[in-house]
Amino acid sequence: MPVSYDISLPDPAKARGNDPDLSFRAQGAAGLAEELENALRTPVLFDRWRAKQDDPDAVDPQWGATDPAATVTGAQDDLRINLCATTSIDSDVFKQRLRMLAGSHWELRNVR
Repeated sequence: MPVSYDISLPDPAKARGNDPDLSFRAQGAAGLAEELENALRTPVLFDRWRAKQDDPDAVDPQWGATDPAATVTGAQDDLRINLCATTSIDSDVFKQRLRMLAGSHWELRNVR
């Protein structure tokens, strides 16, 4: 069953993970929403992350889960960007993808 996550990026310019190859590249709400949606729908971000691990073959396949039906919308709210992601991906996997993209510069506002 899909779950909706309301995410806030209080300072979108800082919403970048530790590895530039895995981080958000977009600046605006629509671009950030598109990047997160792609990270949930396809294995591309996971595959890049896994390739950087010491033993890529040892990575638990659960972390590569995808949801082709995932949707993400984004809206600018003053200086903050709010994202709403709806996905059937496990919450731990969802949060890992968001940490890759945004580092620790995001806030989980609501789950429903």
